[in-house]
Amino acid sequence: MAPHPTLDLPGLTRDAPRRRGALRRASPAALAVAAIGCGGAARKPPAGPDVSRLPVPTVKVGECARPEHDGAMSAHPDRVRGDRDLDGDGQPETLIADRALCQGDNCYWNVFVRDPEGACERFAGTLAGAALEAIPTTGGALADVRGLWGLGGDRLLIQTYQFRRGGYQLSDAVLCRRVADDRVACAETDQVGAP
Repeated sequence: MAPHPTLDLPGLTRDAPRRRGALRRASPAALAVAAIGCGGAARKPPAGPDVSRLPVPTVKVGECARPEHDGAMSAHPDRVRGDRDLDGDGQPETLIADRALCQGDNCYWNVFVRDPEGACERFAGTLAGAALEAIPTTGGALADVRGLWGLGGDRLLIQTYQFRRGGYQLSDAVLCRRVADDRVACAETDQVGAP
């Protein structure tokens, strides 16, 4: 059996442990220059709106709330309404966003549902999107909602929310891009036939 080939790497010799003290004796200025030179490329902030910066709501999901004041709102909200019927009873539920928190067309929509006893409107969560689309429910009391969040350029994040345990929860997210004729091409989330 042939011996392993050896590599001639300058600086890596048997006396390397004795030379480690040289780092301790180096001037702080020399170490600073070496550290700056080894920093690598600076990271750029993400391009376009960032859906991960969800504002903290002022109330908890399921609590009685005042739609004009509660949910994800700034200190001086510029309110916009987008009410729609989510439970199929013919009366729209309250959806309200604060334009001060919007990133371009992307907004955080606070959802409020009527209490069955009529005592108040309950906070049902915050949905992120430039556009919201009610889709057939997968078993919840209210319709599932698909939020379309523009990421800049032709990129798009499609998030699906389901109503569970008194509020909307994010159940799926797919990264997509717009292609010709207003079609959308999305990343595959599941492989057909995968073990």
